[in-house]
Amino acid sequence: MLRAVSNGLEMSRFGFSVSKRVGGAVVRNRVKRRLKEIARRLPVKDGWDMVVVARPAAADADFERIRG
Repeated sequence: MLRAVSNGLEMSRFGFSVSKRVGGAVVRNRVKRRLKEIARRLPVKDGWDMVVVARPAAADADFERIRG
């Protein structure tokens, strides 16, 4: 899930939320690394704050599946 709101700045910022329901620390960190890389590759206009909330299905998904 993605939530976005205008921030009035000259840059965009991302936040990532991966709860313990997704898995243990190793799994959560892997999901966060994948989400960060996907966000880095996105062409995002400046001035947005975005929060990506990972769902439990992300634990078993590969990079391409998450990127969707």
